[in-house]
Amino acid sequence: MYTDEHKGYNDLTSYEHGHVNHSADEYVGANDIHTNNVESMWALLKRGLYGTWHHTSRKHLGRYVNEVTFRLNEATVRVHTLQRLATFVSRSFKHRISYEELTS
Repeated sequence: MYTDEHKGYNDLTSYEHGHVNHSADEYVGANDIHTNNVESMWALLKRGLYGTWHHTSRKHLGRYVNEVTFRLNEATVRVHTLQRLATFVSRSFKHRISYEELTS
């Protein structure tokens, strides 16, 4: 896991942890450690929250995060758009949620 130098990350003992020291103007550390990917993910999530979804609930926040993660992981020019669409459609039907579960 790559993070910045915030002390809140010091207890991440279950993960291999590398960090960069942004306060010392370090943005890429040893072994190409950086936080650009996670910053991009948060930026895309915030744009979705403010510009697309407008209102979200804590109950379904994980679903919004999963959607953003899927879009970032599949966003590559090496995979044809129709193949990415097929992947999206096939994964959409694996995790169905009933109306009752959605609204309760």
